[in-house]
Amino acid sequence: MATEGGGKEMNEIKTQFTTREGLYKLLPHSEYSRPNRVPFNSQGSNPVRVSFVNLNDQSGNGDRLCFNVGRELYFYIYKGVRKAADLSKPIDKRIYKGTQPTCHDFNHLTATAESVSLLVGFSAGQVQLIDPIKKETSKLFNEERLIDKSRVTCVKWVPGSESLFLVAHSSGNMYLYNVEHTCGTTAPHYQLLKQGESFAVHTCKSKSTRNPLLKWTVGEGALNEFAFSPDGKFLACVSQDGFLRVFNFDSVELHGTMKSYFGGLLCVCWSPDGKYIVTGGEDDLVTVWSFVDCRVIARGHGHKSWVSVVAFDPYTTSVEEGDPMEFSGSDEDFQDLLHFGRDRANSTQSRLSKRNSTDSRPVSVTYRFGSVGQDTQLCLWDLTEDILFPHQPLSRARTHTNVMNATSPPAGSNGNSVTTPGNCAPPPLPRSNSLPHSAVSNAGSKSSVMDGAIASGVSKFATLSLHDRKERHHEKDHKRNHSMGHISSKSSDKLNLVTKTKTDPAKTLGTPLCPRMEDVPLLEPLICKKIAHERLTVLIFLEDCIVTACQEGFICTWGRPGKVGSQRKIAPIDSEQGQLPHSVCFLSLSR
Repeated sequence: MATEGGGKEMNEIKTQFTTREGLYKLLPHSEYSRPNRVPFNSQGSNPVRVSFVNLNDQSGNGDRLCFNVGRELYFYIYKGVRKAADLSKPIDKRIYKGTQPTCHDFNHLTATAESVSLLVGFSAGQVQLIDPIKKETSKLFNEERLIDKSRVTCVKWVPGSESLFLVAHSSGNMYLYNVEHTCGTTAPHYQLLKQGESFAVHTCKSKSTRNPLLKWTVGEGALNEFAFSPDGKFLACVSQDGFLRVFNFDSVELHGTMKSYFGGLLCVCWSPDGKYIVTGGEDDLVTVWSFVDCRVIARGHGHKSWVSVVAFDPYTTSVEEGDPMEFSGSDEDFQDLLHFGRDRANSTQSRLSKRNSTDSRPVSVTYRFGSVGQDTQLCLWDLTEDILFPHQPLSRARTHTNVMNATSPPAGSNGNSVTTPGNCAPPPLPRSNSLPHSAVSNAGSKSSVMDGAIASGVSKFATLSLHDRKERHHEKDHKRNHSMGHISSKSSDKLNLVTKTKTDPAKTLGTPLCPRMEDVPLLEPLICKKIAHERLTVLIFLEDCIVTACQEGFICTWGRPGKVGSQRKIAPIDSEQGQLPHSVCFLSLSR
């Protein structure tokens, strides 16, 4: 466990903490907030969110920061650990009337020093496309709220696309948009494209191409967050019904599912190599799910309240080549061999890909991820070899984990085929908690539903049969009790094909879908520190720092070991006099 930093009292807010790689320090002069630095009264407001983009300009200050606080949206130059924040000079500031921004996302593919595309979702259901550099508002989607009237919970650009973006709502629906198309003046009519357990996908029926291109109905209750896999081929969704659902985004196939221990799931993220997914939610746990094996491989308990954000740290993932049987020496010698925080994310991912390569030496991997919660605590976790590959020798698997019932570790994949229930006597721990899935990568398949969406070919959608999915095995260990999502549109006579059922949590607990606590390893946090007065809503890992934010509207920068330099202090300003003119935006709220 890391040493205490910033005070001895448990309730005291910490300003530093130590891990194996060194000391992390809070940089007070790199704090971003509203210009007056007054804590925001967060009661009844939407969570503070932060988005980053790098414009690759010549000045060396290419990072840009966007964050929402209440009705306000700010856009700043982010100076990181190098220089102190200058809150007197926001590039853009907007105040909204009648609605509040809830989430936002930059298009990294099209960003330049002269222009950047920023999507902003709102509490009344609209999505706005703005350019904070040019101070322009390009388009407003779902302006009349004819597509969905519920709060936008997550908005993201589709990876590799300059025009497609995906929007999730608290209604449990997701919509695929194209920025080049309009939304129409009447409520959209839909036709069923594909359905499966707990989900249905519809296309928009219209004579001319219009938004949304696709409508996804996923689970029951709010769809709280989604995340694309690093290669952009898969989509992980977490819902208020407590389910993680992973889809092949192009073929609209359900790859696998997982159920929370109890309560809704609030957040989700992928490992840099796409092999693992971490979720957090109302069970106060972080849960690690294997994408390849489709099963829970570990849970982590450190938070005292709901977990609001989970994120992998690609810069502190340790990748080491060598024969794990050849190492001998003390713990200190072993720690000296570990390599932390020196590789960029893409380098880490390429080295992680060697894990399953047959023509390379064995690779020892330690994944670092973090979580923040409503308990105002930051937790860091290490996911090590003894958890990922429990049947391998543990000579290199030095870990900060507490493996419960170590005599019967979970059955894992060591490069061999996965045994499924029904083929043999039930093992101590189930090997799969999902429907049988197709191959992880299908690089040769270019004809996809998303390609059809881009071309807006409804006739092309019709070529995809409702039954063009692989045979599913339904042994007792694989019975699913998913709840069907509610489809709000009544415009199609095919919608009655989708039924709505209730999930009984008691029937999923203890199954491969949701193993009992004693059936999987339990991780202990590497560090667990109280770092804010209000609930935490942001956790982002950058190369030289960690960025966190709380509901009071303070965005904090934590310098990584060896990355903190001297900073020039800028005096805080007490009022907004002298600020750049800000935009006051009115969004139409049709009833």
